[in-house]
Amino acid sequence: MSMAAAPMQDQDRIFRMLVEAVVDYAIYMVDPEGRVSTWNSGAQRIKGYAAEEVIGQPFSIFFTEEDREAGRPEAALATARRVGRYESEGWRIRKDGRRFWALAVLDAVHDETGRLIGFAKVTRDISERHATQQALLESERRFRLLVQGVTDYAIFMLDPEGRVTNWNTGARQIKGYEAVDIIGQHFSRFYTEEDKAAGVPQRALAQARTTGRFEAEGWRVRKDGSRFWASVVIDAIRDEQGQIIGFGKVTRDLTERREAQRVVEETRAQLVQSQKLEALGQLTGGVAHDFNNILQVISAGLTLAEKLPAGSARLGQILAEMRNAATRGTGLTKQLLAFSRRAPLHRETVDTGKGIVESVEMFGRMLGADIAIEMQIEPDIWPVRIDASQFEVALLNLAVNARDAMPHGGTLHVSGRNVTLKGEPQGLSGPFVAVSVRDTGLGIPEEVLSRIFEPFFTTKPVGKGTGLGLSQVHGFAQQAGGAVTIASTVNEGTEVTLLLPAASQSEIEREQDGVGQQDEPPPPLPKELRILVVDDDAAVARLTVGMLEGMGHRAIAVTEPNAALHRLAEEERFDMVLSDVVMPGSMNGVELARAIRRQWPDLPVLLATGYAGDINTIQQEFAVLHKPFTALELTHAIRAMDASLARASSAPLPQTRPPLWDMPSAAGSRLRHGSRDARA
Repeated sequence: MSMAAAPMQDQDRIFRMLVEAVVDYAIYMVDPEGRVSTWNSGAQRIKGYAAEEVIGQPFSIFFTEEDREAGRPEAALATARRVGRYESEGWRIRKDGRRFWALAVLDAVHDETGRLIGFAKVTRDISERHATQQALLESERRFRLLVQGVTDYAIFMLDPEGRVTNWNTGARQIKGYEAVDIIGQHFSRFYTEEDKAAGVPQRALAQARTTGRFEAEGWRVRKDGSRFWASVVIDAIRDEQGQIIGFGKVTRDLTERREAQRVVEETRAQLVQSQKLEALGQLTGGVAHDFNNILQVISAGLTLAEKLPAGSARLGQILAEMRNAATRGTGLTKQLLAFSRRAPLHRETVDTGKGIVESVEMFGRMLGADIAIEMQIEPDIWPVRIDASQFEVALLNLAVNARDAMPHGGTLHVSGRNVTLKGEPQGLSGPFVAVSVRDTGLGIPEEVLSRIFEPFFTTKPVGKGTGLGLSQVHGFAQQAGGAVTIASTVNEGTEVTLLLPAASQSEIEREQDGVGQQDEPPPPLPKELRILVVDDDAAVARLTVGMLEGMGHRAIAVTEPNAALHRLAEEERFDMVLSDVVMPGSMNGVELARAIRRQWPDLPVLLATGYAGDINTIQQEFAVLHKPFTALELTHAIRAMDASLARASSAPLPQTRPPLWDMPSAAGSRLRHGSRDARA
């Protein structure tokens, strides 16, 4: 043996050892006719044959019966012979007849002269990987079937630019497009024209691209042009490298639900209003009694004042009593309006002890002489930040329920105390105020107690209650950020406790800063103002003019908006207009103010009203003064408009003082300008 042949033999031996050592791959040779000529340990482990059992056998024995019948072993050899290589995946057979999924490679082997001397065969068992792939494919197939089977949701994909790439049955049913009509189209065609003009589709994709998700509700458009209210979710889809490859979009038609919610909200508003009116009915007797007392003080005071000389000390006392009576009437009217009007939740810092006392004084009138009222309020009880009128309604409802639970009389105990909650009830924690109303009545059975806060649920006879009282109490407590608890024992009584969050020091200070020093009269305006007063009630208008003159201003009054516009058009210069809001005829005070703003944009308008259902909306446009108002409150309101007045009153006042009155002296009198009746 030559020196060069020895290393070659060593290399062949090492290579054979390497091939034999590989157990994860079947590596063997096949002769040009397809018979096995070598066999490694990996082939024995994977296929189950020992070398002596398989060498000389055709390699087609590893194929399935159906593959052999189809001629796949011969086709593999022919391909490898022609192009040098054949590669495939498929089922193969072990010695024991079991199948496995194989990755097979067949390479043609040539000698130095290029003559084909056989084939190198490498097979790997990838059954586990195949099973995983098949499971994934099956999962994807089931997912596609699931998505296509969903009809209540439009589920589809968008490419990174927002074009539709697939379409499910729900999308076709909700939006009206067939897949062939919409795939490839931009998803913005589902939006309304106004949303497209505002760039809503682009912002939706931008948000999904940036944050991974966009979610909203809004109007969308079907193929036939009809609109529907939709809940929309867009999710960004990224590949393994984190690059956006598209978006998943889910749309649900909520039109029916939205309409149902609207109807429920309207019904709820009507029911709350009915409940407030029921509460007013409970108060009617006591209110009438109080108003009669107020009117009696004013009437008697006027009778006495007419007989006393000017400057009399007794006259001053009588006027003070009349002023106090008017103040009581004002407070009572404000309470009634708070009950009856449809006002949004208005939070303010409330002196809890004072609020309880005033409420008890109010509903004490209608409980009856056979019910004793006891109050126990901590002297340092914390203030709360709530809607004061809703608080009064809640206490009134509790009092009415307590009265009905004591048909033969009893004791109503009202208390207020500070508590610090630590997670109970309802996960509440921190400083709270507990306001409790306890009666000594019939009590509530255990089986009824769990339903007591349900709307319309009542144990009272037909016609004796709506079942809304305690639901209002529950709703008020929830809106205030608190809770309500109830404890009851049959034949012993019931205690309902409102837990209301205490106002923080920062909230108290902020509200105090907003109030400022309104108890102190503001400094007078630096000049006399000329003011046009508009009020359909001639007496109110005259007294308002008197107030203004007493403050050093000059005022003229008219009783209807058209007369006011006529005055302004006569080029009489005014520094401001003070107008009532609610007036009969075709124009109310708000419409008059808007007309003035259009024609005389620099002329300030102050509106006065005792009641307006849309007061919050009015206040967004104009300054509002609440009736009845005092001279001090009127001065504050004028002072608040000082900046506007400074702009409007830059011109000098007329040298000649025109008449201050253009008022009818009695019903049926005519306005000086125009022929319509002053009350028309």
